[in-house]
Amino acid sequence: MPSLRDIRKHIKAVKNIKQITYAMKMVASARIKKAQNQILSFKPYSNYLADVISDLSSEFDDEKLYMYDFSRFLKKREDTGNIGIVVVSGDKGLCGAFNNNILLNSIRFIKSNSNKNIYLIAVGKKSVDFFKKLKNINLYYQISNIFPKVNYTHAALLGQKVIEMYDKYNLESVYFIYMEFKSILKQELKNVSILPIVNNSKTQLQNKRSSDVFIFEPSKKDLLENLIPKYINIEIFRILLENQASELASRMNAMEQASKNASELIDELTVKMNKLRQAQITTELNEIMSGANAISG
Repeated sequence: MPSLRDIRKHIKAVKNIKQITYAMKMVASARIKKAQNQILSFKPYSNYLADVISDLSSEFDDEKLYMYDFSRFLKKREDTGNIGIVVVSGDKGLCGAFNNNILLNSIRFIKSNSNKNIYLIAVGKKSVDFFKKLKNINLYYQISNIFPKVNYTHAALLGQKVIEMYDKYNLESVYFIYMEFKSILKQELKNVSILPIVNNSKTQLQNKRSSDVFIFEPSKKDLLENLIPKYINIEIFRILLENQASELASRMNAMEQASKNASELIDELTVKMNKLRQAQITTELNEIMSGANAISG
């Protein structure tokens, strides 16, 4: 049976842990505001750029469009047997089931495409550490320690590697597995294809709008050549922002629950300590009374 000293030590240790979890909750809470604002301000730009690319693409006949080098990003390739995935996790733990859910989903995706050659890019330390240990995984590129201060430079570097992998292995498509931020209480697992771009466009190519009244400078071809790589980087940056906000929300919720559990444990230990102290006092009183009776007797 633990002594009063042991219980007091246990209470002190739990209080120290509670202080840490509460501090981590407050840090995540402060950072998530900025992350939310970044997502809200960035989405309209990303969506509009997708519409612009779709509109410009619709100005070309299929035969003429496919003559240009950039068309490889706009049309689905024939069955090459090769696909790419980018698994975006967090860099740190203590965020509930956030990282585990992403990694488990990526494993399910890999198993469901076991008939294809899969080339993988790992983003986030948890993802990098996990896939480094697995055999028979073609880990093409890895990047970590970018959260929670991800910026466009990270997205541009990742975009360069995604395009490089897409071209080098003649990939049918490239999928991103990440967590999309819905609200502080809700984050949703996503598995989306960003290449080829035609699958993501908000505006259907069939709904063509004539731009004969416009004069393009530079030309439509030059615009597409410059906008498509930029759109890929922008879309990757949006995904990284979504994942970053989701990680912060998950950490805030996990640390809030941990602080609550610590408070409940402190209460339980305090009751246990009081009962033990009361029992010791009763025992001591009984011993005193017994001694007094023995002397008087």
